[in-house]
Amino acid sequence: MAIGYLALVLHAHLPFVRHPESDYVLEEEWLFEAITETYIPLLNMFEGLKRDGVEFKITMSLTPPLISMLRDPLLQERYLLHLKQLQELAEKEVDHNAHHGHLRYLAEYYVSEFNQARNTWEKYQCDLVGAFKQFLDTDNLEIITCGATHGYLPLMRMYPEAVWAQIQVACEHYEQTFGRPPKGIWLPECAYYEGLERMLADAGLRYFLIDGHGILYGRPRPRFGTYTPIFTETGVAAFGRDHESSQQVWSSEVGYPGAPEYREFYKDLGWEAEYEYIKPYIMPNGQRKNTGIKYHKITGRGTGLADKDFYDPYWARQKTAEHAANFMYNREQQSEHLYNIMQRPPIIVSPYDAELFGHWWYEGPWFLDYLFRKTWFDQKTYAMTHLADYLQAYPTQQVCRPAQSSWGFKGFHEYWLNETNSWIYPHLHKTAERMIELACREASDELELRALNQAARELLLAQSSDWAFIMRTGTMVPYAVRRTRSHIMRFNKLYEDIKVGKIDSGWLDKVAEIDNIFPQIDYRVYRPLSVANALSNRPES
Repeated sequence: MAIGYLALVLHAHLPFVRHPESDYVLEEEWLFEAITETYIPLLNMFEGLKRDGVEFKITMSLTPPLISMLRDPLLQERYLLHLKQLQELAEKEVDHNAHHGHLRYLAEYYVSEFNQARNTWEKYQCDLVGAFKQFLDTDNLEIITCGATHGYLPLMRMYPEAVWAQIQVACEHYEQTFGRPPKGIWLPECAYYEGLERMLADAGLRYFLIDGHGILYGRPRPRFGTYTPIFTETGVAAFGRDHESSQQVWSSEVGYPGAPEYREFYKDLGWEAEYEYIKPYIMPNGQRKNTGIKYHKITGRGTGLADKDFYDPYWARQKTAEHAANFMYNREQQSEHLYNIMQRPPIIVSPYDAELFGHWWYEGPWFLDYLFRKTWFDQKTYAMTHLADYLQAYPTQQVCRPAQSSWGFKGFHEYWLNETNSWIYPHLHKTAERMIELACREASDELELRALNQAARELLLAQSSDWAFIMRTGTMVPYAVRRTRSHIMRFNKLYEDIKVGKIDSGWLDKVAEIDNIFPQIDYRVYRPLSVANALSNRPES
């Protein structure tokens, strides 16, 4: 019998980026790269484990924006064009490097990889969400939800209706997608404030994830730290991130991804090939971009980009087996140590961004594959588990109040509220106030109903924490600024048109086609809770 549990949790999220009004927008490739490098490799890994009789348990959040993009016909069509171009370039590279043995070997490797991606895409008929649901149905994968558009909830707390909308719209979208309510939620950026759990309970959620210090600084101090969940006073459980296991995987400095055998992310054919040769495969305006074909390995600390050695997937795969064995050994030792202290089985919660595995750390899916196999065959100390399963097996836990926290830099809120992005919040707050006001009115006709629902979509899209995050990191800042401004401007026009009773139906059609997330949204989700309760209790006329 296992004396400990390991819960791997992957947070699969991308901001809603969809531009039918343009033939090409670079930011749409965030999704295309993640499909090829992360989501399809994870599905292939799941299939291989099932085929070989390896029982595995893993939890993933699939956020509403990501689900919406994965199921969007326009983006599915554009992804296929993107993948076809990759296949063409890889095949061209085989011929181009006919007299360079190592580069030809790598080019042939990429041809095989892209062909496999194409086969998986076509096997699931472009529906990766349905593919993940198959593993949800077999209980190998637990899928949880997130905020509707990954809004940063602590910076909305002065407008409870806005927080409620992020939670409730996400839960409704999950049920529409998977045919069942979600059990848990990955709080956007793991950001928590005291009292949030009441809304989670009202939405029917059983647990949420926060960073470790949100548990460790709880009141009273949790007896077992982050190695058991705690129950909030509402009965909703909180699981805290384990720092040790997390750092071993995500840190490029002290963790596995920095090994010299692994593929170098920042050295890409799109930037290194002769310009006229690569021109058909970069941006239409002639600017270079990443293609996903990378020929070099990290090589060693301090090695400049110009001095990298050639990558070899064979040796990189061997290194992932080594690292998976090390990770397993460390979890065995950790479980034994904690069990001896606690006298009960601990749970080690290891949450990561899903896109770390495959996109940023190319070998990540191989690492997970070896880890699941070694865990199943080579040890009996700990067992993989889902968070909901652990709660069912151990229903008695300490009651505490978690501390305000996030998993961002310095552990609180300043990454999303600082000199680079603070200008957005007065606008977001005013927009939330206006949406709450609009939610209290009844639509006079179908056109006004459509406008009210579109206003709710625009506010949700403006609230995405991704825009503030990008402004702070300093990458793709003009796009993040443009998206924030465009959603707020669209909302304000809708608000003003609704107030004066003159809605521009042609303009509304265009905006609804661009920002088409949450087709079944009901704007009344923003009603003040006192008003909503009074209306729901009103006798039928």
